[in-house]
Amino acid sequence: MQVDIKQSQHLVFGAGLIGCYLGGVLSYLGLNTRLVCRPVIKDKLQQGIKLTDYLEHVSSNIALQFAEQQGSGPAVSETSPIDFLWLTVKCTGIEQAVRDIAPFVSANTVILCCQNGLGSEALLKTHFANNQVLRVMVPFNVVELKPGHYHRGSQGSLTLEYSPSTQASIEALAKVLQCDFLPVALSQNMSALLWAKLQLNLGNSINALADIPVKAMLQQRGYRLVIARLMRELLAVTDALSISLPKVTSLPAHWLPSVLSLPDFLFARVANSMLAVDPNVRTSMWWDVSQGKATEIDFLNGAIVEQAELLGLQTPANKKIIELIKALHQKSAPNKIRSINANDLLTMLG
Repeated sequence: MQVDIKQSQHLVFGAGLIGCYLGGVLSYLGLNTRLVCRPVIKDKLQQGIKLTDYLEHVSSNIALQFAEQQGSGPAVSETSPIDFLWLTVKCTGIEQAVRDIAPFVSANTVILCCQNGLGSEALLKTHFANNQVLRVMVPFNVVELKPGHYHRGSQGSLTLEYSPSTQASIEALAKVLQCDFLPVALSQNMSALLWAKLQLNLGNSINALADIPVKAMLQQRGYRLVIARLMRELLAVTDALSISLPKVTSLPAHWLPSVLSLPDFLFARVANSMLAVDPNVRTSMWWDVSQGKATEIDFLNGAIVEQAELLGLQTPANKKIIELIKALHQKSAPNKIRSINANDLLTMLG
């Protein structure tokens, strides 16, 4: 694909927390960007968006543009071709999104999949076999502090997948995107990187069960011990698959369970970068449960269990957490979560 990146057309489909932040950054950078979002989100963002982050960068009154879902109308790409379509819906929304994005996809559209977990891009590659479908790792958390104010609360670089055929265009895209609000990196081995990201995402379910901010959760050794058990099961799977996990934190992947298991006073000294997270941050799974929405548990912990079964490995801790999250989702009303303290959660794991 030959395209002038600075003149490229971007569409952010699925303007939740990550989608709104990403759309805000693209617009802040002056790129031709439109968002597809629910009417209630569009109404909230009509007056612009504010971006901040944990490093105290601030930009206010960023104007946004919107696109409407077309239904059975003419394809948007016929009059305004989309060069990069950023798909930021949850894994649970992929099947519907495949149908909804079709009017926006033209012959040269690159689809960038920004989902957690493993395997969500497979359906897109099947339906859009003639398009480049690339994976994106989003390592940081975003919270909405006030209506229209989106805050990046933790560290990490947005990482774009590339292949030999897409290297030039993706490198050019990364160069344009790199800014204070959005550190950017590239990877040619996204599968291993997403397994490494999945290791970190194992805290998502525990945060939902704990019902406290991420930083407060990590300050309690009991919750860290639970996360460490989940990680050890994941590492047994990746070792069996001969996957070498890249570093996505300051510590190697195999060190993380041991560091998480340290006493609180040692953990605070050794892993201070893990605690360099905004005290407001909660995980996406907490937000889903709090709003009574389906969670991504089957694409996170469930992906580990599924692969482990193929390998003949046991994953009792991940199976139990899946069970607890699904029970919590069934019992919870929106905005109401029943928290489980760390000691009780450890007891439940046996």
